[in-house]
Amino acid sequence: MLIQVLRYSSQSQTTLCSILIDGVFQCYGLEPCHREEKIKGKTRIKSGTYEVTLRTEGGFHNRYSSLFPSFHSGMLWVRNVPEFEYVLVHIGNRKEDTEACLLVGNEVNNNRTDKGFLSNSSEAYEELYKKVSPYAASGKLMIQYIDLDQPYRH
Repeated sequence: MLIQVLRYSSQSQTTLCSILIDGVFQCYGLEPCHREEKIKGKTRIKSGTYEVTLRTEGGFHNRYSSLFPSFHSGMLWVRNVPEFEYVLVHIGNRKEDTEACLLVGNEVNNNRTDKGFLSNSSEAYEELYKKVSPYAASGKLMIQYIDLDQPYRH
């Protein structure tokens, strides 16, 4: 199974994305902005294709086990990303909710004013998670980040 993250709007602090599963639109995404040089907690990962597995330890896993006890079995963990260690897919609404992770939501606002914002994040996360987590658990889930935008230059 393949998740595609189509980055379509990059501004000075945020990047907005469309997220597809096997070519079918699933939800929207928000990430930090593009930077030529990585700044910890403020830079999106480089475009490319990465494996996704489940991470069953750490603070996010513990919180999500309580938030979503009926279906959570580990965080969606984007693996082997150069210069990054724990890139996850999780809930959140704005740039303050991510340090390099992919936030998901069912609605998105316009990014022209650099106030990219997602809403209905928990609902989007649950729908996405239920579709892809079995593939992550079996080692058959990949995520591909594609830059359709012209990255904002810092």
